[in-house]
Amino acid sequence: MNTKVSASILSADFGRLEYELRRSEEAGCDMIHFDVMDGHFVPNLSYGVPVLKSIRKYCRLPFDVHLMITDPLMYIEPFADAGANHITFHEEISGGKDAVISKIHSLGLTAGLSVRPKTPIERVFPYLDRLSMVLVMTVEPGFGGQGFIPETLEKISALRAEITRRGLSVDVEVDGGIGFNTSPKVRAAGANVLVSGSYLFKSEDMKAAVDALKRDF
Repeated sequence: MNTKVSASILSADFGRLEYELRRSEEAGCDMIHFDVMDGHFVPNLSYGVPVLKSIRKYCRLPFDVHLMITDPLMYIEPFADAGANHITFHEEISGGKDAVISKIHSLGLTAGLSVRPKTPIERVFPYLDRLSMVLVMTVEPGFGGQGFIPETLEKISALRAEITRRGLSVDVEVDGGIGFNTSPKVRAAGANVLVSGSYLFKSEDMKAAVDALKRDF
């Protein structure tokens, strides 16, 4: 299975974002992971539409937008207009998920659904045939630099098994504590898109770090 790396700019140096984006591109990252937090769905604030729009011109990689917000439907179109390529939102929102997926598709973007570590993975199964990706959070969403939660490996395996059983082409993405030591574990469980922040951006040689995430084991 082809492994892709999505560089989470939540861990980048925001004083040198253009440089960090260029470094990610040159290192062989496949996409840029853009975490959006509203201070309500998760207890933290990050960045929004203006930041994505301002950096779009500096990067040719696809933007993998992860909405950790209570009402994603409001923000689909603004993020699409700003340059998002893919939008993932959370299964745990209270509103209708089908409407959010339809809105994403109507704007020509691919859609993803994410689950927190304690959310049963089976909750995404009814939506799989409409999704391009499922994001399994391997830490509690909201803050970078957390340690990987080993119990999430079972969820990744169950998700990959269901995708295979139904003959679907859906990427399994993981986010949280992903580095040299954890990448073989999540890939063996069935993940093929690895979001990595601290491990990549704190590395002196980002290309070597990306290669390590993708290396066969």
